[in-house]
Amino acid sequence: MEQSAEQSQEEVIGLGEDWRLVEALLPDRWMEMARELGAFQRARGIADARALLQVMLIHLGEGCGLRETAARASLAGIAQVSDVALLKRLRSCGPWFEWLAQALRAAPELRDAQSDAGAQGLLGGRQLRVVDGSVVREPGVTGSQWRLHYAIGLPGLQCQEVHLGPSDEGETLKRFQVHAGDIFVADRGYAHPGGIAHVRRHGGDVIVRMNLVTLPLAHPATGQPLDVLQQVRGLQVGQAGSWPAILKVKAERGGQRSQEIAGRLCAVRKSAAAAALGRERVRRESMRGRTQVQPQTLEAAGYVLVFTTLAPSVQAAQVMALYRLRWQIELEFKRLKSLIQLGHLKKHDARAARSWLQGKLLVALLIARLIAHAERVSPWGYEIAWFAAPPRALSVA
Repeated sequence: MEQSAEQSQEEVIGLGEDWRLVEALLPDRWMEMARELGAFQRARGIADARALLQVMLIHLGEGCGLRETAARASLAGIAQVSDVALLKRLRSCGPWFEWLAQALRAAPELRDAQSDAGAQGLLGGRQLRVVDGSVVREPGVTGSQWRLHYAIGLPGLQCQEVHLGPSDEGETLKRFQVHAGDIFVADRGYAHPGGIAHVRRHGGDVIVRMNLVTLPLAHPATGQPLDVLQQVRGLQVGQAGSWPAILKVKAERGGQRSQEIAGRLCAVRKSAAAAALGRERVRRESMRGRTQVQPQTLEAAGYVLVFTTLAPSVQAAQVMALYRLRWQIELEFKRLKSLIQLGHLKKHDARAARSWLQGKLLVALLIARLIAHAERVSPWGYEIAWFAAPPRALSVA
């Protein structure tokens, strides 16, 4: 009995030490911001913002239901609240979670890690950013859908930017901030002239996958539409090639004038097996949309077509190799949906759903910070301010 009591006391001490480590990773004024943003307005079973975050992390990090979360919080002596009260608290936490996540993404150690990684020769120190979107559904046939717009930096894999909105909000590069020198890598969903113009206008470059209709490419000498298939037919299996092209951007209502963006069409010919899989995918999508497959669409499925604004000094094979890195964000979504359970949206209320999603993203960022901390932690288990190892980006592997 005495041994059990001693063991319980050791567990409490350990939990306290673990929480102090988590709290040390949080931004300054995080408790004050809980009041300013309306997440914590009165105690009523939860003493302060610290206890509120602890309770919410039980719900979001452990994946516990609200009733189980309330029971665990009570047993741990953190809070005395009902599941209904927790749901009301969760609804109010969305802006606070979003602020915390933004502050974590802007943390100096993560920015330094990214810049150090870029300085090691990645395209002359330029930042490579991979963007994509993913749909998160509420349970049930009539459950609403949300779209997550996500950006990570390579090779560090840190989340740099995230936007959450309804599923009918399309994918576009206009949604992301662009710094001079950024190189955006994106899939076909982002192959829109307006988004590419947005990146170029702010001093960035793009590597965007395309098909035969998404981007109106023209021949730079004649200004006539570029016959993409005619250009790429001469490629051998595994061979990459590039051809100068101009992207014509139409004038936007009340926005920028029409313009032409200089770039290149880059392509690689697929193997016979990969081309067959691509044609089969095209046929399935055609059947799903009840449309007729065009012969040129089937032919284009035998290639990977990319538009880039990078200078010709970056060879076609290098452009295609950089585009292959886009797969890292697909793996990131798999991790978020499997390990963090981001794909299992359990809230039917729109306000609670948004808060829940923002909280899940906060959990993912906290885990990333903990991993980065563990990689450079001192032998005695913690860092000291006057002797801390320099931050290091996580490898792509």
